[in-house]
Amino acid sequence: MEETGEVKPFSEVIITETEDEKERHSRELKAGLHPLKYKFVFWYTRRNPGARTQTSYEDNIKKIVEFSTVEGFWVCYCHLARPSSLPSPTDLHLFKDGIRPLWEDSANCNGGKWIIRFKKAVSGRFWEDLVLALVGDQLEYGDNICGAVLSIRFNEDILSVWNRNASDHQAVMALRDAIKRQLKLPNSYVMEYKAHDASLRDNSSYRNTWLRG
Repeated sequence: MEETGEVKPFSEVIITETEDEKERHSRELKAGLHPLKYKFVFWYTRRNPGARTQTSYEDNIKKIVEFSTVEGFWVCYCHLARPSSLPSPTDLHLFKDGIRPLWEDSANCNGGKWIIRFKKAVSGRFWEDLVLALVGDQLEYGDNICGAVLSIRFNEDILSVWNRNASDHQAVMALRDAIKRQLKLPNSYVMEYKAHDASLRDNSSYRNTWLRG
C-alpha cells in the first residue's frame, strides 16, 4: 500500500485503547508483525431473494476470516473472491471485531450508513479503496465507524459505510467528506444516508434514503 499525501503508513496505526488491545499489539510486535489499530472480520451473505425476515438474513451471514495485522490482512484479502465473480444478490461485509453486520447490533442500533451506488464495472476498484481506507484507519472519526458493506445486485453494486451515531450530524457529514476524498469520488455520484432505525421500520436497506451530494 503506497503512502500518498498525509496518508499514514500501517506501521504508525498503533493507537491502543484497552488492555486487550495493548496486549495484542505487544504480542504482534514481538512476533515481527505490524498491528492494525483495530481487529477486523470479513463476513459473507448469500441473500435469499424470497427471504423477508431479519432472522433469515442473520442465519445467512457467515464469518469468513478475521485479522489484526497488515500481514494477516494481505494473506486473507489476496484469497478473497473479486466482487465481479460474486453471484447476485450477495453482500460482503468488513466490520470491526465484536460488531455484527446487523442493524440491531448494539454498536449499530443508534447509527446509520452512507450509501453509494456504482455501475458493476467499477465497483470492485472503489470497494478495494474503501477496504484499504478502513483497515488503514484513514477515514476521519474512525472510532465512529463500524464497518462497510458491498452489496452485489443485478443491475448495480452498492457500497455502504456504517457509523455508530446517526444523530451526530458533525460526525456523519465528516464521514461523508472523508469517503469522498478517499475514494476520489466524481461529483456525478450522489451519496445517500439512512439511519438503521429507519431501515428496521421499513425493512429496507436502500429505500427511502436521505439524499445528500
